[in-house]
Amino acid sequence: MDRTVFDEEHDEFRASVRGVLDRVVAPQAEAHREHGSIGRDVWRALGEQGFLGFMVPIEYGGGGVDDFRYNAVLAEELTRFGVAYASSIGINTDVVAPYLIELTTEEQRKRWLPAFCTGDLVTAIGMTEPSAGSDLAALRTTARRDGSDWVLDGAKTFITNGASADLVIVAARTTPGERSRGITLFAIEADAPGFERGRKLDKVGQPEADTAELYFDGARVSADNVLGEVDGGFAQMMVRLPQERLSVAVVGAAHARWMLDETLAYVKERSAFGQPIGSFQANKFTLADLDAQVAMARSFVDACLLARARGRLDPIDASRAKLVATEVQGRVADAAVQLHGGYGYMRETAVARAWLDARVTRIWAGSSEIMREVIGRSLGL
Repeated sequence: MDRTVFDEEHDEFRASVRGVLDRVVAPQAEAHREHGSIGRDVWRALGEQGFLGFMVPIEYGGGGVDDFRYNAVLAEELTRFGVAYASSIGINTDVVAPYLIELTTEEQRKRWLPAFCTGDLVTAIGMTEPSAGSDLAALRTTARRDGSDWVLDGAKTFITNGASADLVIVAARTTPGERSRGITLFAIEADAPGFERGRKLDKVGQPEADTAELYFDGARVSADNVLGEVDGGFAQMMVRLPQERLSVAVVGAAHARWMLDETLAYVKERSAFGQPIGSFQANKFTLADLDAQVAMARSFVDACLLARARGRLDPIDASRAKLVATEVQGRVADAAVQLHGGYGYMRETAVARAWLDARVTRIWAGSSEIMREVIGRSLGL
C-alpha cells in the first residue's frame, strides 16, 4: 500500500535529509558508537541545512513550518543509522522545540532559538527522577524563591543528551504538598551555579545517545528562566506529551520496517538443508505475520501524522500509536535475531544492535503499561 501522508515537498525534504546524513553521519557512525556521543559537527551540519529549526518562526532563524510530517521524515531517515540518532536529535526537534516556541517570552526566544536552529544549542528535558518515572506528578526536585532567583535541589536520571546539552528544561516542584498543580518548568543553562552532570549512563543499547544523571544542589537560576506560568508545568507537559509519543511511534514503525527488510534479505540468501531458510513454512509464516503487523502499525501512525498536521491529534490515538508501534518493533527485533541465528547475537551485526536499541522504546515517553492504562480509561474502565 502506498503511503499517502506525505506530499511532494516532504519527499523532496527526505531526499535532502538522506543526502546530508549519508555524507555526514554514515562515515562516523562507528566512531559515535565507540565514543558514546553524536559529534557536534553532526548537529551543526543539520542546523546549517535548516533541519533542526524548520518549525521555529522565521524571525528567530527557523523555517516557520508547523507541519509535524517534516519531523517524521527526519526521524525516519535518522533511524536508518540507529534509534539513538532519532531519539537524540528528536529531543530537540520533537520534544523541546514546542516548549521553546510556545511557552517562552520574546526575550527568551531571542536568547535561545537562533542557536537552537544552527545546532549550537543542544537541548534536553529533565522529567524522570530516580524515584519517579512515569508518575510525573510525584517528582521530588524542588525550586524555591530566593529574591529574584529560584534555587533548585534534586536529581534527574535517564536524561537523553544529558551529558552534552547546553540547555535543559527541568520540571521542579514549586508548591510543596501539591501534586500536579505545584510543578513549574525551568530552562537551565549548562553553566548555572549548582547544576552538575553525573555519570554518563552505561545503557544496554543506543550507545551513540549520551544519557546522564543530572544534579541540582542549590542550583540558582533567574526568574527569566521560568517557562510558562509558575505552578503550571504539569499541564504544560501533558499538553505536549502526545507529540512526544507520536514521535516515538514514528521511530518504532520505521525501525521495525528497517529490521524486517534486513531480515527478509538475509533469509533469502542464507540456506539450510539445501534451501533458503525463508522458504521454510514456519519462518515464512512468522515473517508474513510481522509484515502485516508492521504495515498496520505504519498505517495508523501515518493517520496520526495526518491528524497532527491538521491540528487534531487525539491524545488517546497518540497513546495507541506509541503502544502498537513499539510493541511491533519489539516483536520484529526478537524475530530478526532469531532468524539470523548465531550471527544475530553478535554485537557487531546490525540486527543485534537494533535489537538492543529497540528495547527501551516500550519504556520511555510512558511505558506500554501506562499506554494501556491511558487507553483503558478512555474506554470507561
